[in-house]
Amino acid sequence: MTNFQLSMQFLVQLAVILAAFRLMGMLARRLGQAQVVAEMVTGFLLGPSLFGWLAPDLSATLFPRASMPVLYVVSQLALTLYMFTIGLEFNTVTVGRELRRAASVSIAGVAAPFALGCLIAYSLVQRPGFFGAELSVAQAMLFVGAAMSITAFPVLARIIHERGLTGTALGSLALAAGATDDAAAWLMLALVVGSVSGNLAIAVMAALGMLGYVLMVFVLRRPVLGRLARQAEDEGRVSQSLLSGVLLLLMLGGLFTDFVGVHAVFGAFVLGVAWPRGLLSREIQRMLAPLTTTLLLPLFFVYSGLNTRITLVNTVLLWSIAAAIFVAACAGKGLACWFAARLSGADNRDAMGLGTLMNARGLMELVLLNIGLERGLITPTLFTMLALMAIGTTLMTYPLFGLVYRPVPARDHSRDMAATSET
Repeated sequence: MTNFQLSMQFLVQLAVILAAFRLMGMLARRLGQAQVVAEMVTGFLLGPSLFGWLAPDLSATLFPRASMPVLYVVSQLALTLYMFTIGLEFNTVTVGRELRRAASVSIAGVAAPFALGCLIAYSLVQRPGFFGAELSVAQAMLFVGAAMSITAFPVLARIIHERGLTGTALGSLALAAGATDDAAAWLMLALVVGSVSGNLAIAVMAALGMLGYVLMVFVLRRPVLGRLARQAEDEGRVSQSLLSGVLLLLMLGGLFTDFVGVHAVFGAFVLGVAWPRGLLSREIQRMLAPLTTTLLLPLFFVYSGLNTRITLVNTVLLWSIAAAIFVAACAGKGLACWFAARLSGADNRDAMGLGTLMNARGLMELVLLNIGLERGLITPTLFTMLALMAIGTTLMTYPLFGLVYRPVPARDHSRDMAATSET
């Protein structure tokens, strides 16, 4: 393909993708589902699992192999910008305030699914067709454990906001526990990605590089990030020059973490978390979030969908493994968090709501799985199984949460007064 043909191809793909996402978004709203759920499902439907199966020639024409590098590059840009905005939304005050209460829920939400994931990986690693040839047993167990432990933090935050639970005990507890779980899962993934080469020096470089980046960002938070934030406050706006400076720091952060062997999304998220809150952070989010989520992020979901081939799961054994992964994911995350919440003193309604929220994997899971597939940690078959688990657990979150966390009916004070007067 010439550059002109690639350009035209990309514009056609983008038009089809946006039209499909808009239609699915309208359907999702009618069904009471979140927009991010519609996006995940649309990406899956546009891939070989449905569209490529129903119309293989048309699918091959619309998404030729030559166009995949373009989709990949734009999807990585989308992830970098999106993870930066997620970091900007990350409320460290809320997490810090609820950290002690959330500790038991968070530990249960990581330990139980991690243990089950390790068992599943251990049973599969000796079989061909699931993991990369160079992956050790420990690395395979660590990756699947991380994939089972992660929580869909953006989905969780959106449900809490839409249900009016922001600032409540349940909302704060869920956000704190979900954030802690995700941090643990990303750390495990960083260890796997850093060690996959089999070279201890590279693994150490990845760990030290990531630690050094975190320290550098927080050390420079006041003199560099704070200075940019103060400039925005003084000017009362975010100029184009200031925005370009922020984006430059973002790209450099992603480049550094990619260079040390982790991934650009780590650098973007850490920079967003460290950024001083104020006019600049609010305006950056206002400028970047709509374009990222509406235009760019759908390309990531489609790229993930193109890598998800449900026809790879084509035997009773493979479907049994996929079902076992799904059941283990729900039991390890949902039931474990419910049990831990009950032990910490939460009533059954709050505990069930918390377990339901924590069980969603969503976008964060797909990010993790794409990194694993890109780095050769897992095969497309295991990618498909884990992607189906991510989609399934996210799809069930909205309706299940509405079922287990029903509004408490208002107390009828007139009846109480009448009963009191009768006594």
